[in-house]
Amino acid sequence: MTADKSGLYRDPSRQLAALLAGEPDPIANAANTVALIYHTLPDLNWAGFYFCDGPELVLGPFQGKPACARIAIGKGVCGTAAARAATVLVPDVHDFSGHITCDPDSRSELAVPLVEAGRVLGVLDLDSPLRARFDEVDQAGCERLVAQFLEHHRQYPSCRLWRNSGDQK
Repeated sequence: MTADKSGLYRDPSRQLAALLAGEPDPIANAANTVALIYHTLPDLNWAGFYFCDGPELVLGPFQGKPACARIAIGKGVCGTAAARAATVLVPDVHDFSGHITCDPDSRSELAVPLVEAGRVLGVLDLDSPLRARFDEVDQAGCERLVAQFLEHHRQYPSCRLWRNSGDQK
């Protein structure tokens, strides 16, 4: 990690703006967003989106090993982030009751919900093979990237990202 860790998120934010510019499709943008994060931030073994579909999260674009296709809202780190409508930062997944093991090499996890007008639309999930890889700087940086992703898609109110979120909060 660099001395100024918050600097890790400046370039990805600029790059994300360029990747999103003019593209209305949320799946294409989600794919580019996670590819950017996965290849820009150090020490990740998985980065991806899960999108709400009624009472569960369904796997979206990701980088890394194959993952769980569906996660119930309230289960695991991602489902907990969706249920709380708040970021969940887990220094050691082995200490998180109910952790769902998709990749046994993962040691820490950061799950940031996509919340729009009080509705949870999905979750951005990052995993690392390093214990305590994520901290408050990572949380703030990833929350800004999610906000940037959501802000871009507000231009396209009919986009399918808003359609399947149900009444989740």
